[in-house]
Amino acid sequence: MRLLHDPLPETAVADVSVTPALFDWEWPFFINAMTGGSQQTGRYNEQLATIAAHTGLAMATGSQAVALKEPDLASTFQVVRAADPDGFLISNLGANKTPAQAETAIKMLRANALEIHLNAVQELIMPEGDRDFHWLTNLQRIIAASPVPVIVKEVGFGMTKEALVKLRQAGAKYVDVGGKGGTNFAQIEGVRRQDDDYTALADFGQSTVESLLEAQDSGLTVLATGGVRTPLDVVKALRLGASAVGISGLVLHWLIQEGPAAAEAI
Repeated sequence: MRLLHDPLPETAVADVSVTPALFDWEWPFFINAMTGGSQQTGRYNEQLATIAAHTGLAMATGSQAVALKEPDLASTFQVVRAADPDGFLISNLGANKTPAQAETAIKMLRANALEIHLNAVQELIMPEGDRDFHWLTNLQRIIAASPVPVIVKEVGFGMTKEALVKLRQAGAKYVDVGGKGGTNFAQIEGVRRQDDDYTALADFGQSTVESLLEAQDSGLTVLATGGVRTPLDVVKALRLGASAVGISGLVLHWLIQEGPAAAEAI
């Protein structure tokens, strides 16, 4: 996607606002779901939440399913609220979890919103992954029961117009189209499956741009994640209709390679 340049904008910087009409967010981008579930990823969560607290960014954790199975690991997620006591935090679970489990995940973070991720491709490649993807009825129950807003999120393979219609009919108001271009869970899980070759899935799915085009006139509040690497990428996603843009792998890369202070400065 290229933005068309207008040499006569007839405006001023002071007239431009980047504050999104979404929740009470200050910025049109946020730190999206990545980590949690081990001591190391718990430290990353704490550092990411500290960055979020210092910058006023919203933040989502990685899937809390592991903490539902092993309650001792809940602390690797709870550090996020400890590091960012007043911030906008987003819990995260898969679409196969119950409304009661969703409520537990929300309470774990004292979260302001809940992400329910859709990851059928990832699950199919995982040796221990799910094989039953009848999710819509369960999504409807979670959305109806949740005490906080629910964001339905793809994990990197994009969405179609038809899927967005189904989500709206299920009661969804917020979706993250999660297009390809960023972290590829087909490749990640494929590394664990040495007996098979999953390289053909490296380019599977819809890009974030394609997904945002599919989301035009959907009647949903749309967020965008997937392959966002520059401020211009954020602007492009906003121009295509996203209310806010999630950044995941890039922030984690900065954190690991450069350290918390450098990541925050970037």
